[in-house]
Amino acid sequence: MNTLSYKTVSANKASVKKEWVLVDAEGESLGRLASKVAKLVRGKHKPNFTPHVDCGDNVIVINAEKIKLTGKKWTDKIYMRHTGYPGGQRTLTATELFGKDPIRLVEKAVKGMLPKNKLGRAIYKNLHVYTGSEHDKGAQKPKTINLNEFK
Repeated sequence: MNTLSYKTVSANKASVKKEWVLVDAEGESLGRLASKVAKLVRGKHKPNFTPHVDCGDNVIVINAEKIKLTGKKWTDKIYMRHTGYPGGQRTLTATELFGKDPIRLVEKAVKGMLPKNKLGRAIYKNLHVYTGSEHDKGAQKPKTINLNEFK
């Protein structure tokens, strides 16, 4: 008998089961929250994870304005962008970015942990961040996840 009794199962777009997950960011450290959310959005927590397929869940993050940064990151952490013109480099500190839009702080942290290709851009669309405890995705009946129990 020269056949294997097991086969590697590779997920595809049709066989993936996507769920809706709710995460509360209140009191969470930004980097630790972002790494766990990125793992959920990417689907790395699932046994049928396939690297080239979007097999992650749709993640809703609430209370983005209650995020924590440790140490002096509020003043020392810098977000850079470039306008495309000579001398067009612009910088914002974490405090300034948080003051403009607290949602962007969480979104930038998670986006930085996703692949930098077409798949990463598609996966990023499965992330929904909100300030406050209210969100407009109630019809999907999201399952609440405690990040402290999630590995």
